[in-house]
Amino acid sequence: MKRRALWSTALAAALALTGCGSAGSGSASGSREDTLVVWDWKSGDEAAAAYIGEAKADFAERHPEVTVEFVAQPFDQYYTLLGTAMRTGQGPDVMLFNGGGQLRERADDLLPLDDYVAQDLQRLAGWEAFSRDGTVYAAPVTLQGHPIYYNKALYEEAGLDPDNPATTWEEFLGDCRTIAEETPASCFALGNKEGYGIQFFLSALGSAVLPPQEYADWIAGNRDWTSPRVHRIFELWQEVDGAGLNNDGVNSTALFNDSLALFSSGSAAHIAGLMSDVGHWEEFGEFLGEDNVGVLRAPVLTEGAVPSLPYDGGIGYAVAEGTQNPDLAADLVRSLTSTNALAAFHADAGAIVADTTVDVSGGGPALATIVREIETGRPALHVALSARTLDLMGRLSQQLLSGSVGVDDALRQLADSDRAG
Repeated sequence: MKRRALWSTALAAALALTGCGSAGSGSASGSREDTLVVWDWKSGDEAAAAYIGEAKADFAERHPEVTVEFVAQPFDQYYTLLGTAMRTGQGPDVMLFNGGGQLRERADDLLPLDDYVAQDLQRLAGWEAFSRDGTVYAAPVTLQGHPIYYNKALYEEAGLDPDNPATTWEEFLGDCRTIAEETPASCFALGNKEGYGIQFFLSALGSAVLPPQEYADWIAGNRDWTSPRVHRIFELWQEVDGAGLNNDGVNSTALFNDSLALFSSGSAAHIAGLMSDVGHWEEFGEFLGEDNVGVLRAPVLTEGAVPSLPYDGGIGYAVAEGTQNPDLAADLVRSLTSTNALAAFHADAGAIVADTTVDVSGGGPALATIVREIETGRPALHVALSARTLDLMGRLSQQLLSGSVGVDDALRQLADSDRAG
């Protein structure tokens, strides 16, 4: 597998801003019959080059007369740019989405894909994250989850057993104290400058706090924001930072790339990371050595909780409802989720792809643990929330760390937002 630098927002922005909202150049409102325009934040990434190449080749075999234009947008501005383009009728024909709220809130502007992807339903996993009310609006490219990674070399330096990490929160806090005493590393690497850190925290630790039924109710939409266990998760968000377990300046530290770099450099012993193609097992292994990257189950805080790997469909491609070429655009989505393309994405980017026929088991001990945990994994808590509620939670998470809002007030606001849909 190729060695890669961490995702660079600045580079993505430089590549992308040249192509925003190109009216008359393949946009959904005025696309030419021989052109399809795709927006994403991956096609400018070197590690995705082979994947995009395979997908384009697969599509060209069936439609040699059609030109496919990929426009890489900056991830930190992506949904703002996309929303503006879609409102003004200048959006792309095909677009990339994270699974969950961002897609569901735009489903009215997307083409239902059920009839187009019926052949792929068994081959691909992760459909629920790209569906609303039982209708599929995007086809999954990857599976995405939030393992808690730990640095085995730092465990050894601190005199801890790297093969037997803590299973309860009290034991985990004890290990963190030992790491602080014996090494210069913080317990956690965490970035919340964009408000994303709380999402990783909620999903990575949530199954260690919520018992199975409450967890299932949350995913199903029956969320009780007054629950003492939900309260405990947000208290924990404050407590971990207040106890000095995080790196300094969480609210001024970017999740991408800064907090990932802290873990990769050995400056932190743990991180709630990702499992697919960035901030993940392969990337960390390139810096720390794959044998030094461990994956632990969330340490149990609440009696009756059953820790599990939180994961869903990660990223997937959708089709604009207003495209002039729905059949062509949907067929391009099928090429972007074809087996050969996804196998290339796994080989070059380390992505855990949605195609269940692609063998993703050969990447070292951390990946082996993740693959094993997928068998009993459950959907991530934050993916069940709307984009509006996630945006609010990001702002409140920063205020919780600064002390300008309390947990009770934050949960009341989140409950109101969640009820509003």
